[in-house]
Amino acid sequence: MKRWQRDYGLSTRMFLTMFMLVVVYIAFIGVLSYLGLPLITILLFAGVMLFAQYYYSDKMVLYSTGARIVTESEEPGLHEIVSRLCIEADLPKPRVAVVDSSVPNAFATGRSPKRAVVAVTTALTQRLDRNEVSAVLAHELTHVKNRDVMVLTIASFFSTIAFFLVRYLIFFAGDRRGGGQIMIAWIVSIAVWLVSYLLIRALSRYREFAADRGAAIITGHPSHLVSALMKISGSMDRVPTEDLRKAEGMNAFYIIPAISKNSIMALFSTHPPLKKRVAALEKISREMELT
Repeated sequence: MKRWQRDYGLSTRMFLTMFMLVVVYIAFIGVLSYLGLPLITILLFAGVMLFAQYYYSDKMVLYSTGARIVTESEEPGLHEIVSRLCIEADLPKPRVAVVDSSVPNAFATGRSPKRAVVAVTTALTQRLDRNEVSAVLAHELTHVKNRDVMVLTIASFFSTIAFFLVRYLIFFAGDRRGGGQIMIAWIVSIAVWLVSYLLIRALSRYREFAADRGAAIITGHPSHLVSALMKISGSMDRVPTEDLRKAEGMNAFYIIPAISKNSIMALFSTHPPLKKRVAALEKISREMELT
């Protein structure tokens, strides 16, 4: 089992981002309460929605991607890699899935380490060597170890409420009674949703840096993940545009976003730029050489 090393700078940035989210959400609750909106009902409604999303996250993602759970006899190589990495990371072995796709990528999902699934696309296993596949899977297992599905679900709770209010409050703003208050709540909801959207994207990028770091520690070879990321990114230009567009909806889960040219998603990415990820991994590699 590898000794888990903390990056205090990265941990601090994640803490500050989550702290800012908490401040925004507390202010949001205060405004809704002041305006007399049925806060308990809104919270319960959003809570049920997010709990269902969180509880069934593995099933929803597998269905959306067309991923198929594979047995050890079907994919002995993948299972052997995952088993070895789980020993190093001190994790229970998750289920392993394969997605028949021309987009080289991988993802992890599940509400807890015991309910986790790690998946790779057929294009990924065809284009990467064994060491690179191991590095990619180590990245995904770090997401499992860090419980990133839970963290981001909790972080998005009040953002979801704000988005719900933005969509529906405007229809009630014309009501003679309380129309002005509803309009204020709508404007505040827009502001909260926009700010929280940006903060959650920033938090997601920090979680990707943390997963890259975890992969480097688990495998002991940051260069393997650098090579894998470069190959995956370089392969995107050869993937049919239609396939990239189909995969875009799952970008938050993938190790590298599948973004078609001129996509607005590139402006608000859930992942750091490739250059910054490579630079961070090269820094980790230098630190490992000194220890």
